[in-house]
Amino acid sequence: MGSPHAALSGPDRRFGARSLLIAVAVVLVAVPFLLLVLLVESHSSGLRGIDNGARDGLHSLAVHNRMLVRLLQLISLSGSTLAWTLVFVPVTAWLLWRRLPRLAAFVAITVVASSLLDNLVKSLVHRARPVLPDPVAHAGGQSFPSGHAQAAIVGYGVLLLVFLPALHGAWRRVAPAVAVVMVLAIGFSRVALGVHYVSDVLAGYVLGAAWLIAMTAAFSAWQVERGRPAVRPSEGLAPEQADRLTP
Repeated sequence: MGSPHAALSGPDRRFGARSLLIAVAVVLVAVPFLLLVLLVESHSSGLRGIDNGARDGLHSLAVHNRMLVRLLQLISLSGSTLAWTLVFVPVTAWLLWRRLPRLAAFVAITVVASSLLDNLVKSLVHRARPVLPDPVAHAGGQSFPSGHAQAAIVGYGVLLLVFLPALHGAWRRVAPAVAVVMVLAIGFSRVALGVHYVSDVLAGYVLGAAWLIAMTAAFSAWQVERGRPAVRPSEGLAPEQADRLTP
């Protein structure tokens, strides 16, 4: 009688190993987030020094530069809930029209649940936003984690995972580079406008990355159950659908 390991096919073994690596990646990404939560909750003097130093230094630069503030507000607006809604509602509808329901479900669930997760963590940590004597911008709600930073990681990550198979040549290098620049710019704008601390933005990045990894792993498992190849993020979620993903 053969061993259980011998009964596994090559693809099954590869998927099992890949699933383990993804699980490890989720844990490794989640650990820094939990550390940030503990530091915020314990009012760590070291973290407070970093947060307040960045807040005050960037505010002193922004408060005397109206053009910089307008640019920062524009960048921040590009990462708002309204902006992402205007992106992902048409994207989801287009994927359904192209008869790609699994990709449409991945987009809708990942993006909507990420927003709900952000609101849940905000309500649990309940951290107040920075207070400045001469603010250049205002934002409501709680501060930790930054919803804009989390949405940027998840939003640009989802777009890359979905549409990477349709990109060729230089575009496969340019698109990730643009995504990284925009993610960093959105996070920077939130701190420079004085509506978030550095730790809020870092927490948003980490939480968003963990959620994106988890949802990619879930989609990969779904693919395997349907008899399709496991996901390789470097190739996109559905490289076999490249023709349908090309406008």
